[in-house]
Amino acid sequence: MTDAREAGTFGLDDEALATRSTVFAPNSFNGKVVVVSGGAGGIGRAAAWLFARLGAHVVISGRSQEKIDAVANALQAAGLKCSGHPVDVRDPDAVAAFFDTVWAEQGRLDILVNSAGGQFPQAAIDYSVKGWNAVINTNLNGTWFMMQAAARKWRDAGQAGSIVNIVVVTTGGLYGVAHSVAARAGVISLSQNLAVEWAPLGIRINCIAPGAIETEGWKVYAPEARAAYPSSNPSMRVGDAWDIAEACVYLGGPSGKFITGDLLTIDGGAQHWGETWTTGKPDYFKQAD
Repeated sequence: MTDAREAGTFGLDDEALATRSTVFAPNSFNGKVVVVSGGAGGIGRAAAWLFARLGAHVVISGRSQEKIDAVANALQAAGLKCSGHPVDVRDPDAVAAFFDTVWAEQGRLDILVNSAGGQFPQAAIDYSVKGWNAVINTNLNGTWFMMQAAARKWRDAGQAGSIVNIVVVTTGGLYGVAHSVAARAGVISLSQNLAVEWAPLGIRINCIAPGAIETEGWKVYAPEARAAYPSSNPSMRVGDAWDIAEACVYLGGPSGKFITGDLLTIDGGAQHWGETWTTGKPDYFKQAD
């Protein structure tokens, strides 16, 4: 990834995702249907590649048909099963229509991976109302709309299901994205609550909290902030989207059949040591070191 960083790009491309080794057995998800929101980039794209390589039919969603088609075409060219549809997760009617389409085309759904989301680095004191609402609506409300729509389909079909929500590390010092931390903390608490409420329906819900994971989303962060990410954890390195994709398979699939309402943190130990400043560390705190 060094050459890619020097070229101003980050993360794993489709070629890497198509060939990266995995601990999971080939064909272990044959006959399964997996929806990945935000599947056109970053962690969502990695999860889509892995589930498809394991035999699942993957349905990716996002806001850009062009980006969806690019990923779906790459997977199909590799002989994998993938389709995609645009959906704005902030619109509950659009979300409900999306799941109607999934059921009409696939006849079932086994796993939902909620990876759609986004944030921008900024001092919280400077957030506009519009900026705050945009992040909350996407990261909290959008995740909820996807969860509820999927659960209603599972309930009505009498089918069990599994949800994996991608959040961020909300403990251990993540600064400069307070709006996202607030939204993701809401998703974690919501997931823990619903894991109990929806257990009689056979629906499991878990969250994954990534730490410093290199994706193309890194381009929005200042070079100073990116340079500090490897030292934000005791492992002294960053992770990649494949680390999170394999966790999605573990929690979402049969290997996680007795896990629900839990949070898996993948951050190289950062929650116990270190801090991450997406806006660059203020001089006030540098002086305290």
